[in-house]
Amino acid sequence: MSSVDLCFTPATELAVLIRHKAVSPVELTDAILARIEQLNGWLGAYCTVTAEQARADARAAEDAVMREDILGPLHGIPISVKDLTYTKGVRTTRGSRLWADYVPDEDAPVVERIKAAGAIILGKTNTPEVGWKGDSDNPLFGPTYTPWDPTRTLTAGGSSGGAGAAVAAGLGPLALGTDGAGSIRIPASFCGIVGLKQQLWRVPTYPASTVETVAHTGPMARTVRDAALLLNVIAGPDERDRLSLPAADTDWLAACEGDLVGLRVAWSPNLGYAAVDPEVAAIVARAAQRFADDLGCILEEANPGFADPGRAGRIIFYGGVAANFVDLPPEQRARYTAAMAKLDANQNSIPDILEGDLFSALTGSANPTSATQTPSTSAAPPAGTAIPTVKIVGDRPSPGMMRMMVIGLVILVVVAIIAYLIGNTLGR
Repeated sequence: MSSVDLCFTPATELAVLIRHKAVSPVELTDAILARIEQLNGWLGAYCTVTAEQARADARAAEDAVMREDILGPLHGIPISVKDLTYTKGVRTTRGSRLWADYVPDEDAPVVERIKAAGAIILGKTNTPEVGWKGDSDNPLFGPTYTPWDPTRTLTAGGSSGGAGAAVAAGLGPLALGTDGAGSIRIPASFCGIVGLKQQLWRVPTYPASTVETVAHTGPMARTVRDAALLLNVIAGPDERDRLSLPAADTDWLAACEGDLVGLRVAWSPNLGYAAVDPEVAAIVARAAQRFADDLGCILEEANPGFADPGRAGRIIFYGGVAANFVDLPPEQRARYTAAMAKLDANQNSIPDILEGDLFSALTGSANPTSATQTPSTSAAPPAGTAIPTVKIVGDRPSPGMMRMMVIGLVILVVVAIIAYLIGNTLGR
């Protein structure tokens, strides 16, 4: 198998090959690291590459295979971690100058789990500043481009754009992304891979997100089965996430088997309110029809039945983004990039939200500011390169976040007391 073929082999197949000693974790890791070295300056997918540690972990993984140890489901499989997610001993910049040198002293629960499952972490993938927007440029590392566009003019999306570009370009078969308002789904779409924002709180998030009512950590991969393999590892409760769900008895990888004949599938071309480009609408309609024609599903067009939720979404999401900065002194807040001053279609800025009323800031208007992009180091892919064609604040929550958590807890307690009193009354 060539090194390029190895880089594009699904994780589910790699796991079998490694267990049968047909592929070495060292060989696999070296091949992907060489590809990162070749392509990352062009794509801007990784902001930190932990090559030395990855090679050491690969050697340890190979030794375990040769000893015939009990192996985890991701044993010897390389993976990347988004730069919003805590990695012990590896800097986590959040795409911001404010955290440019921050090195966590603990792993996020999902990072602990992939390590325990035997995965080899290749490094951290690029994200916009604090993950606030749908593309992945930032003042520290510049933009991330989709590998499908050799001109380097089209974004990989965001905020998990680095993860999407890395997986699509063969710079790792698996990636951990996060999603609050499309941050897994947008880059998965732009880069032509699988990205799953699964059931809320099925996968624990820690440290707590400032947008925890919409925040997910989820798998990104080139195949559905690879995404399911990773979801099997990272799903489940964790005491550090007060909202994480009890363990499910679902084997997500096993659920990929069998057929879908007779399953009712609802799809919507525009959710009942959105403007959709005609070309995009036609492509999605053809894709949806395959559920009926190829898989035997009962396909139904349906809409959720509510109006455009954009305003409510902006209040929740951008209010949470602003909470990342509310407790910082003014001189630190002044280090925002020009891009961070553009929050939504009305050009409302984070300083507006910090200093004024949240609702008026999000629904009023402000003077637009122009964003600048820092280009990556390479303007074209290296000659002969195979690229895919059709092939938190500090180490604890901030005081502002703590206030939000306490208020939320008080509300939950009050609701529980009311429910208890009503139940006793009805029981009498």
